[in-house]
Amino acid sequence: MQVVVDSGVDVGERAAARDADFTAYMTARQPALLRTAYLLTGDRHSAEDLVQVALAKLYLSWDKVQKRDQLDAYVRRIMVNENNSLWRRPWKRREVTSDLVPDFASTSDVYDEGQSAALWEFVQTLPPKQKTVVVLRYYEELSEAEVASTLGISVGTVKSQASRALATLRERAPEVLGRTGREEER
Repeated sequence: MQVVVDSGVDVGERAAARDADFTAYMTARQPALLRTAYLLTGDRHSAEDLVQVALAKLYLSWDKVQKRDQLDAYVRRIMVNENNSLWRRPWKRREVTSDLVPDFASTSDVYDEGQSAALWEFVQTLPPKQKTVVVLRYYEELSEAEVASTLGISVGTVKSQASRALATLRERAPEVLGRTGREEER
């Protein structure tokens, strides 16, 4: 027995079309979302978990999302919220990480020459809000207004968080940034 909605479209056909749309979006955007999640979490496995949770939440609300051109912003917001809620959980604070991971081959960007990777290690030491602003503003190349909209904060807050983060990075990583820590006096 087929269930038909008032519009005359079979419910099964509509579900198949929805799944196909979601699958196409997920296939196209998953690598970029994974990179963003990695920069937010600093850990490959946590990043994969974060993307999986974000995509699961997106799937559950897929029919409710009306602005399809803003899906990336919506998913980034989900990832930021999930990441923030993860580091607030008490069990997360008790978790101990190790530098040694069995059977894991590290990868590096061929075009990196080590400088970018070293810089992102310093970014991981920033407070969560500053790190999130840096990732969205400079890695995702969103405008200040887009970052503010994604995070639900004012543009001024984005500017101040970015400024503080960059000042901290300049102090902590002067050789990576090609600076001496203090600007030379003229």
